Amino acid sequence: MRGDVFRRLVDARDLIEEDYAEPLGLEALAARSDLSPFHFLREFRRAFGTTPGAYLTRVRIERARDLLARGETSVTDACFEVGYASLGSFSAMFARQVGCAPGEYRRRVRRMVQVPAQIARLYIPCCFARFFCPQQS
Repeated sequence: MRGDVFRRLVDARDLIEEDYAEPLGLEALAARSDLSPFHFLREFRRAFGTTPGAYLTRVRIERARDLLARGETSVTDACFEVGYASLGSFSAMFARQVGCAPGEYRRRVRRMVQVPAQIARLYIPCCFARFFCPQQS
């Protein structure tokens, strides 16, 4: 693959990374790379090991995972924020990619978050805090 073609493919990949929430079609990405759509598809797959559509899906799901892990965003808001127009499509794709539904993922991740000892002492009775929280020196 020629260097200028690879550079244009990287530009298209960067566009996916930056504008993942926008509707990005094969034609638009190919035009950005100055290649025909089918040639762009073949070269993108050869360069990055995946199709542009699969790459876009992976980026969107990763961004959704980040939003859900923070716990400040609802599943519906995360769906629309990463560029899906249908909650059903988003939930199905999320479950296929991650292995569980978005709501379940959010609950699992939030359970794994550790509460800092300073905050825990505010909410845990003293008798338990002395036993479970290490003393600060």
